[in-house]
Amino acid sequence: MYIIVGLGNPKREYENTRHNIGFDVIDVLAEQYGISVNEAKHKGLIGKGMIEGQKVILVKPLTYMNLSGECVRSVMDFYKADPETELIVISDDISLDVGQIRIRKKGSAGGHNGLKNIILHLGMDGFQRIKMGVGEKPKDYDLADYVLGHFSKEERVIMNEGIHDAIEAIKLMLWDDTDKAMNLYNKKKSPVKEEQKAEEQKEKG
Repeated sequence: MYIIVGLGNPKREYENTRHNIGFDVIDVLAEQYGISVNEAKHKGLIGKGMIEGQKVILVKPLTYMNLSGECVRSVMDFYKADPETELIVISDDISLDVGQIRIRKKGSAGGHNGLKNIILHLGMDGFQRIKMGVGEKPKDYDLADYVLGHFSKEERVIMNEGIHDAIEAIKLMLWDDTDKAMNLYNKKKSPVKEEQKAEEQKEKG
């Protein structure tokens, strides 16, 4: 069994913001595999189902980003799951270009308050995570304003490609092939190529 957690903030005002890309991945994953993530438990919304033959629990913490660890710890304890082998966390990352993803088997929080709180509550950082690139903060821009801001239409197209990549990576990770997922998806995207895709999508309508 795997616990797949997408990080974000509850409430409509935070929908589709950079900080909520973890929620977006969970929503697309849930839709693809017919899983309803609507059971309010463990300070979050959870949904149970099967993905590629593996039993999964999809989780969207409702604690707000900075307290994500409270929900994750509660879920892990309830299902007696091992964070090292049965947890995948999806979060935003401002150090990566829009749409780029980076898969890690362990590591520090890298300044991300949601990951920081999960590490605090689990007492370890050896869990798998997928970092979703949301673009670097522009100069003279407040960090909170930036991550709580929305994507442009062009960025959203590229971001949707990133979500697709993340879901393909998750499928590999569920079958204990994280190394293959890292080799395939931990590559820098070509901005020109991605911009062309965005333009083509725009022209289509």
